[in-house]
Amino acid sequence: MGTGTVRGTATGATALAERRREQRGWYFYDWACSVYSTSVLTVFLGPYLTSVAKTAADADGFVHPLGIPVRAGSFFAYTVSLSVILSVFVMPLAGAAADRTGRKKPLLALSAYTGAAATAGMFFLEGERYLLGGALLVVANSALAVSMVLYNSYLPQIAPPEERDAVSSRGWAFGYASGALVLVANLVLYANYDTFGVSEATAVRICLASAGVWWGAFTLVPLRRLRDRRSTRAPGGTAPGLRHLVATVRDMRRHPLTLSFLLAYLVYNDGVQTVISQASVYGSEELGLEQSTLIVAVLLVQVLAVVGALAMGRLARAYGAQRTILGSLVAWTVTIGAGYFLPANAPVWFFVLAVGIGLVLGGTQALSRSLFSHLVPPGKEAEYFSAYEMSDRGMSWLGPLVFGLAYQLTGSYRDAIVSLVAFFLVGFVLLARVPVRQAVRDAGNPVPARI
Repeated sequence: MGTGTVRGTATGATALAERRREQRGWYFYDWACSVYSTSVLTVFLGPYLTSVAKTAADADGFVHPLGIPVRAGSFFAYTVSLSVILSVFVMPLAGAAADRTGRKKPLLALSAYTGAAATAGMFFLEGERYLLGGALLVVANSALAVSMVLYNSYLPQIAPPEERDAVSSRGWAFGYASGALVLVANLVLYANYDTFGVSEATAVRICLASAGVWWGAFTLVPLRRLRDRRSTRAPGGTAPGLRHLVATVRDMRRHPLTLSFLLAYLVYNDGVQTVISQASVYGSEELGLEQSTLIVAVLLVQVLAVVGALAMGRLARAYGAQRTILGSLVAWTVTIGAGYFLPANAPVWFFVLAVGIGLVLGGTQALSRSLFSHLVPPGKEAEYFSAYEMSDRGMSWLGPLVFGLAYQLTGSYRDAIVSLVAFFLVGFVLLARVPVRQAVRDAGNPVPARI
């Protein structure tokens, strides 16, 4: 064997080891921030902020932020929508700056620790401080959205095309495992708060704040292991948020099939995100379930989402990511449609619903992310993932808004769940019409054997 061959083999082994190290570090950001999505957004904050708003409400059940009459039961959903709208202006700036400078890590650190600090500040949410809770939710949600733009944009750089489904699925699995682990600790504290010498409200505030501490602590791992890469973009000025969003969309018009996928993802993921953010409010306010029941249900979702993400990753290797996602949308439609008929005060049926959601949740998100990574032109990862993130956490404002309006108009959360079925049905039709192989070729990327 020649010297050049030995040197080439050694270099290849070193490059593979470095890629694996980055991938393991990358997984840990899902481990860090997913606790916010689970413990804060899905389980505790919705019911707790709603109760705080009801404490501050007038005799007719309305609060008046900025003088606007809002039914207390709709305040949380409206605040989620507001945070999403704000994210639309911030995410394109972050994505463009990351692509232009090649310095993703400082921006990731800034957004992650802004979100973690806002979440930790939720410990001070008590009494009638619903405006404080709304402000912290807006900051934390917006910071999370920006950090996920930067985090997701690493995927095409740390995983070759044939590995992306598996790497993306492992990242989601890490996140759901983290969420499940912390939820167990939350459940122990919440179910035994009197044993720990605290009130029920204080136990909830500790659970909220601890998510921020967890987020900040484990963000150190990806910041140590991920590396910045030299930008391949020509230098240029940074446009204001809305102008840059328009410029990004205009550039994406040169890749209409990528835009078609994003439209499909925007629709069906709006349904997914609304289920995540409003499930606890639906369970507590409409079905009359105890907080401990909701925690167990979400814990069940987290555990099964790990299994589902890994299982759907395997299915994608056999049938392709597009077909696997389409199958998951059928499952979503059946599951959420059945949710409308759940009887009140029946935890067992709520757990059955949680099983259905858990089995498809992680895989739908993981495979959508990896599929989109094939549709991104080289050198524009963060910019395009800012558009993707607007479809993921950013543009998912319509579902919560409809949910809030339905309650405002009817006084029933049950009516709002019917609308979510339409998101999955329309998303299925739009995704089925995207020729993904041609989309990958048009983006200038190699086409995997299965996609």
